[in-house]
Amino acid sequence: MYPEVTVLILSFNGKYLLEECLTSYLNNDYPNFKICVIDNGSDDGTQKYVNEKFPNVKVIRTDINLGYSGGFNLGLKYSFDENKSDYTLISNNDIKADSKMISELVKVAETDPLIGFTTGKVYYYNNPDVLQTVGKREHPVRWNGGHIGNQEVDSGQYDEIKERYFADDIFTLVSKKMYYEIGGYDSLFLFQSEEYDWQARAKKAGYKIMYTPGAKIWHKVSMTIGKESAFKAYYDSRNPSLVILKHKTAKYFRKYFWLHFRKDIFHSSLVNLKNLRFKTSFFIWKGFFSSLIWGFKNKKFTFKHFI
Repeated sequence: MYPEVTVLILSFNGKYLLEECLTSYLNNDYPNFKICVIDNGSDDGTQKYVNEKFPNVKVIRTDINLGYSGGFNLGLKYSFDENKSDYTLISNNDIKADSKMISELVKVAETDPLIGFTTGKVYYYNNPDVLQTVGKREHPVRWNGGHIGNQEVDSGQYDEIKERYFADDIFTLVSKKMYYEIGGYDSLFLFQSEEYDWQARAKKAGYKIMYTPGAKIWHKVSMTIGKESAFKAYYDSRNPSLVILKHKTAKYFRKYFWLHFRKDIFHSSLVNLKNLRFKTSFFIWKGFFSSLIWGFKNKKFTFKHFI
């Protein structure tokens, strides 16, 4: 008996990315899965395109863009509540999936009911032997550390199934048990750090994040929001602080805050000004102050958070 998997692919004006993504998923060898594209307020004809070219793929369309977390939460509700799936595979639309990817994820997820998330190898699409990530480390101050394996040629150095501290959600298999216990993404985050917060909540509840080398994808990297966009800079500046504020002590936040201010805000904004990216520099500061305003407005801060 094979557990049922629903693959959720979130897409905003990403019709041009879907042919390769959907074709690669449809070529997977796992015998019990469905695919659902969440058309997150697109105006590029995504729904019509998928319906005509991929009639076996379900499309859920929203009239407005619900953000990354909101769009996937809609899909998670469909997958678990309506479709009664055992697992949901969250996926970006700018990827190509290996034909054994779903099978390998399920194989590991089924070994322990406390596995909440299962992920695998992410390669750069344009450098197919070079790794983007195989999970994340813990950082002593930032908490969510850097990508393991980033920019390394894959020579088998990460060919062991292991628990990870955190992981990117470019693709991740989510267990029904965990979802019904802790819920989905927190819509506070909208874009960026949403998986960081979700995984932090899961870990508090005793769930694990697992990595398996057998599951592989090739990723085109930030095709929707842009790798160096002002939009991304805003949420990168704002959201990690909110995760720390939600989950860590005032003492921990204080240590994080001053590092974040020096390196991620002050230094990064200067670098962007030097490179004439004035809008990006402005949005870095805007995101920083947005996180502070949220903390004060929601009475999360004390003097110990800063001094």
